[in-house]
Amino acid sequence: MSQYQDILASATQLPIDDRLRLIDDLASSVPDDHPPRLSPEWLAEIDRRSNEIDAGTVETESWSTIRARLFEKHGIGDAG
Repeated sequence: MSQYQDILASATQLPIDDRLRLIDDLASSVPDDHPPRLSPEWLAEIDRRSNEIDAGTVETESWSTIRARLFEKHGIGDAG
């Protein structure tokens, strides 16, 4: 079994709250110069939303506000 498979197998045994925190921590650790590969559908959605922001037809929120709300909604105490 590869190191990746070992880590994945261990991670899937964690409680759901810990898995969600792990996902967040891993995503935060990816450098900005290594963006994920996105499907054409996601790219189209990004363009649509970006155009709405540019046009001023939607109100935005900071990631920290959204993240804190999601952590609170799902009963995760450590949103920082």
